[in-house]
Amino acid sequence: MRDESWNVEVAIEQRSPRDELPPAEPASSLNHVFVFLEIFSLEGGIQSYVKDILQAYSSLVGGADVFLLRDGAGVKNPLESSSLRFHYLKSRSAALGRLRLAVSLLSYLLTNRPQRVFCGHIKLAPLVRMLCKPLKIPYTVLTYGKEVWEPLSAQQQKTLQHADRIWTISRYSRDRACAANGIDPSRVEMLSCAIDGTAFTPGMKSPDLIDRYQLANSKVLMTVARLWSGDPYKGVDVTLRALPKIAQAFPEVKYLVIGRGDDQPRLVQLAQDLGMGDRVVFAGFVPTEDLVAHYRLADAYVMPSQEGFGIVYLEAMSCGIPVLSGDADGSADPLQDGQLGWQVPHRNPEAVAAACIEILKGDDQRCDGTWLRERSLAIFDKPAFAQRVQKLAREPQGLTD
Repeated sequence: MRDESWNVEVAIEQRSPRDELPPAEPASSLNHVFVFLEIFSLEGGIQSYVKDILQAYSSLVGGADVFLLRDGAGVKNPLESSSLRFHYLKSRSAALGRLRLAVSLLSYLLTNRPQRVFCGHIKLAPLVRMLCKPLKIPYTVLTYGKEVWEPLSAQQQKTLQHADRIWTISRYSRDRACAANGIDPSRVEMLSCAIDGTAFTPGMKSPDLIDRYQLANSKVLMTVARLWSGDPYKGVDVTLRALPKIAQAFPEVKYLVIGRGDDQPRLVQLAQDLGMGDRVVFAGFVPTEDLVAHYRLADAYVMPSQEGFGIVYLEAMSCGIPVLSGDADGSADPLQDGQLGWQVPHRNPEAVAAACIEILKGDDQRCDGTWLRERSLAIFDKPAFAQRVQKLAREPQGLTD
């Protein structure tokens, strides 16, 4: 039986009980602006995170103006409403787009004098600082992951150092960004990714998918990841190297890899070289709406990687699937420092194999799907996320320049 004590730092930083929150202020009491690169013309972790922030802001706090550099007016926008007013600035060239953004945002700031500007990407932060500083308007920079893990330009560093607040998704991202760019950690607020527990749910394995991938009577390991040669840190190759040892303990094991990218041929060849070609299924791209059915195929979600956070771990846990991650990255937060899953050295096939064998045996409480789902949603479900956004958005702000 696992110790059920919670990681105090993460639990306190990420969860605000409903009865401790003051009543929501009326929409008219807040006057905020958001500035993003793009939200709707590209799919990815940052875009999903941003959508969750805007949805939470709209439902709990009230209206805001949202400036979008690379999204055009014709883009499909499910968040369009009377409370979120979108300004689409996509242009024929990048230079023209940035000029349009600068002019439009400056005009808005001069006319409306918002209480705060939320900048959604480090690439936009110097522009936001340049416009906000002379007007004495505080700004907050939203960060996500590796875009701020390494030393930035002097201008970008200064912009972060003088931001009123910085939001980030995990302790790991906070610590790396602060160390690399001279940021005071006390200026960084935690806003971890959220999971929709109504969308990602446990269920039976789909017979159709079992037939499609030839998984009948198999113990299934699964990874959802980009397979890009320039982004190999997801650890699919490490799991492949661990597979022969896992197969010794569980001869019925198979590995389902969901995702696409130019690194797939190398990974296919690696599986064949290891004599595991018949145990590995490369499923390619799977639409978001079909992911839940695929998670339900898994007996373990395995991704020994380096993540800023790792929303896929929450998706798997919400479906009741035990998870394995790396042990030196942002996945420590969704896994609650190992209380909700297995953390192993991310480039160590032997450690991955040993942990996978433990998971497939199913003796650990972290393999209890009902327990796992309840514990993960207690901190990371959408209502908890929305209340955290509300709290951060309503905190007092001040200038530091």
